[in-house]
Amino acid sequence: MFEKVIILDFGSQYTQLIARKVRELGVYSEIVPYSISRERIEEKAPKGLILSGGPQSVFLKDAPLPFSEIFEQKIPILGICYGLQLIAHILGGRVVPSSEREYGKAVMEVVETKALFRGFKRGEETVVWMSHGDRVEVLPRGFKAVARTASSPFAVIMDESEAIFGVQFHPEVTHTERGQDILRNFLVEVCKCKRDWSIGSFIDGEIARIRDITKGRKVICALSGGVDSSVVATLMGRAIGRNTKAVFINNGLLRKNEDKEVLRAFENGFGFDLIYVDAASKFLKRLKGVKDPEQKRKVIGREFIRVFEEEALRFGDIEYLAQGTLYPDVIESIPHKGPSATIKSHHNVGGLPKSMRLKLIEPLRELFKDEVRELGKLLGIPNEILTRHPFPGPGLAIRIIDEVTPERLEILKEADAIVTQEIKENNFYNEIWQAFAVLLPVRSVGVMGDERTYENVCVLRAVQSIDGMTADWVKFPPDLLEKISSRVIGEVKGINRVVYDISSKPPSTIEWE
Repeated sequence: MFEKVIILDFGSQYTQLIARKVRELGVYSEIVPYSISRERIEEKAPKGLILSGGPQSVFLKDAPLPFSEIFEQKIPILGICYGLQLIAHILGGRVVPSSEREYGKAVMEVVETKALFRGFKRGEETVVWMSHGDRVEVLPRGFKAVARTASSPFAVIMDESEAIFGVQFHPEVTHTERGQDILRNFLVEVCKCKRDWSIGSFIDGEIARIRDITKGRKVICALSGGVDSSVVATLMGRAIGRNTKAVFINNGLLRKNEDKEVLRAFENGFGFDLIYVDAASKFLKRLKGVKDPEQKRKVIGREFIRVFEEEALRFGDIEYLAQGTLYPDVIESIPHKGPSATIKSHHNVGGLPKSMRLKLIEPLRELFKDEVRELGKLLGIPNEILTRHPFPGPGLAIRIIDEVTPERLEILKEADAIVTQEIKENNFYNEIWQAFAVLLPVRSVGVMGDERTYENVCVLRAVQSIDGMTADWVKFPPDLLEKISSRVIGEVKGINRVVYDISSKPPSTIEWE
């Protein structure tokens, strides 16, 4: 069992980043809603608590607040931004609205070199990233300021006797020059964490857990050929061998020739049984007339489970379904994380039917994408699988805006294949997070071969990211964009216009639906 730090989420866009940075420092982290009870915290027995930032103000009537005894738990606490303001507000200090929001880089001076600033020099100046509207004007009794900026005299505060600390800036972002040093000091110097978390240790623990759960029974595994499901299938194979029945379902929503590529990639075996099921006609029949994106995801999720349960009957005593749900899938699908809202239902989270007979095993449920890739390397999965761009469970259904039809699928498959080919030939494929085509339910007038056309609009989407939680659009060279556009319009019948999506996440999502 790993030592852990619990992160109470108050709605910050950086909460997941805090979790990842803590894990990078060798300490397992878990995100929980700010409303978690004292009893649940005691059950989890964390070595420390981190209060995330958030968009709210402590002055609001319905401001998110933790349980009242949180500062009586004798557990080290680090408040970040809104978390610092909560500490001051709840413990008797005074927080006031700033005349203007402080956002961006600021120079912080270290006043004392204890605790969070072990290894720093007194008077040292370092750049930090601010993002707050309120500020602390009076400290609670027992606290003192140990760092300051020109506009924030209480940039870092602490009550060392109670092991309660607050930082007004965001140490988890790269803009804060020594943010990792501050987090490391909290984890090691204050919380006394042994830093025993790693993907290697995760493998051993998860294999033992899988064996304990399954107790020699067969498990059916959802395999798509993507990174997540490939890692799950291989991990299950490592744990229980050929009792893992990895079912690859061709739902008709795959990219061009993807079914053949997946079968070829796994033809040498990875310790599990591979079963191919062609269910394309079933999925397309279920999707007929469905336009709403959330409904598409749910329809596809339900049909996946139907097919898996049909396959499970062929194997006899199967009780479990293993699938590649990741932490971001859970975070985006379920509004458990403080005041944050549901973004979308992932087909393997919000789209699963309540009547599902199979029990779930989700080995990657607490991992981020980059951690999954690292896990895959340790498991010996070929690089061509690990470097594949993310592909959504609902497949091309959520890249066809409007109803999914065989005709639209064929158009999008051809366009998407050209996009992938061109970015590979121009050596961009392994340099970016994801690139793909989207088909819009919009037609525009064009001229081809001296004739008027009235055909579909295709969107090119390409983003750079680390874990999929945030993403920036890729600034492809104009000549590459021109080549892609020219090929798509010239080779794909049914498209006469290509546009480029230059939206980042947030505020947009990576996928269009």
